[in-house]
Amino acid sequence: MDLAAWLNHLENLHPQTIDMGLARVGAVRNVLLPQLRAPIITVAGTNGKGSTCAYLETMLSAAGHQVGLYTSPHLLRFNERIRLNQSEVDDTAICAAFSAIEAARGDISLSYFEFATLAAVWIFERADVDVMILEVGLGGRLDAVNVFDAQVAVVTNIGIDHVDYLGDNRELIGREKAGVFRPQHPAICGDAQPPLSLQAAAQLIGADWHALGHDFNYQVNSDSWDYDGVQKYLNLPLPTMRGAYQINNAATAIAALSYFNAYCLVDEQAIRHGLQGAQVTGRFQVIAQAPMRILDVAHNPHGAEALAANLAQQPIIGKTYAVFAMLSDKDIAGVIAAMREVIDVWVIAELDVPRGAILEVLQAQLHALQIPVIVPQMDIRSAWFYACEHAAENDRICAFGSFYTVAAVLDAVK
Repeated sequence: MDLAAWLNHLENLHPQTIDMGLARVGAVRNVLLPQLRAPIITVAGTNGKGSTCAYLETMLSAAGHQVGLYTSPHLLRFNERIRLNQSEVDDTAICAAFSAIEAARGDISLSYFEFATLAAVWIFERADVDVMILEVGLGGRLDAVNVFDAQVAVVTNIGIDHVDYLGDNRELIGREKAGVFRPQHPAICGDAQPPLSLQAAAQLIGADWHALGHDFNYQVNSDSWDYDGVQKYLNLPLPTMRGAYQINNAATAIAALSYFNAYCLVDEQAIRHGLQGAQVTGRFQVIAQAPMRILDVAHNPHGAEALAANLAQQPIIGKTYAVFAMLSDKDIAGVIAAMREVIDVWVIAELDVPRGAILEVLQAQLHALQIPVIVPQMDIRSAWFYACEHAAENDRICAFGSFYTVAAVLDAVK
C-alpha cells in the first residue's frame, strides 16, 4: 500500500480515535522494539511542546548529533510528524514502518496515534540516531509515547485542556503529565508556578526534579537574554520564533540539554544556533505583511492568553481581524475571553471535521461575552479570504483556535 492507503487503513482500524492506555501499544512495542539503542528526551505539557522540541532538535543537530524528532499533530502532511536530522522522512520509510508494525501486532488493535508513535521510533532505530525527541500527544501517563522510557523528561507547563481525559483542574492534569517522569532521571519543569501534584509525583518516584525559577532561570534584556542554570550563558540571541513565551520554551530546552550531557554534549555555539534556527509552523507565524497575517494554533485558554499578550505587545494603528474556528469539545468561552480585548472583528467559520463547533455555538459564545462585530462564513477558506479582502494595510489578521484552523488557512494560501 502507498502512504494514503496506509493512513486510510489506520483511520478505520481502531474503534476509538482516542483510546488511552499502554497495554496494547506496550505489547506490540515488546515484539517490535524490545530494546532501544538511542537515549530519549520526552516532552509533555499543555502548550509549548512543539517549540521546545524544535529548540532541542536544532540545538542537538547544530552540535553534530543525529536526531530523530516525533511530533503531533501534523498540519498538511503526515510526514511532518517524523523528522530525521531536521528533514521529514519520505513515504517509503513510513510505509516500511507501518508494514513492520502490522506484522508485529497480530490481532492487537492499535489507534492511529499508537501506530504513528511506533512507526517513528522504528524509523529512528533503523537510522541509528544519537537521540530521539518524542512529543507526548495527550497527557503523559497513558499516552503511547510513555511506553518508551525517557532519559530526560520535560513538562513545559500545565494548563486546562482535554478535561474529559485529564481532569478539570491543574492538580489532576499535573498528576497525569508527571507520568512521563522516571526514577533517578531528570524531570524538567518549565512552569514557573507548577501544580503541587507535579513535583509531588516526581518526588514520589525518586525522579531528579529541576524547576524553572529554582534550578534554572532566565533574564530578558533589551535585545538579548541570559540563562542561569548548570551552565550560564550571557547575551544569548532572542529566538527567531516570536513571542515572549518562546524564551521560556528555549530556557526549558537548554535546561533539559544540560542534564542530557552524559549522552549528547551541546556547546554554547550550538545553543545560539538553535535559538536562531528553530522554527515551528503555526506558532505566532507571520506569513505576510500589509496587512500583517499571523497563524497561531492556540486552542485553549492558556495558549490564547499567550497569543493575546503577543498581540498586545505589538500594537497597530488599525483593526485586528480574527479568523476563528474551534473544536466543540474545547473551552470556546475561555479562548474568546482571553482574546476579546485584542480582537476587533471576529470572522468565524466551521471546521470540516466531526468535532468542529458549528456556527451557532460560536455565535452564542461570542454573544454571551457581548462581542459586537461577528462575521459568519461558510468555512475557513471563505473566512480567510473575507478577512484578507476587508483588512486595510495597517490592519492585521490572526487565524487561531485549532490546529485544524491553521491547517485550513495554510491549504488556502498554498
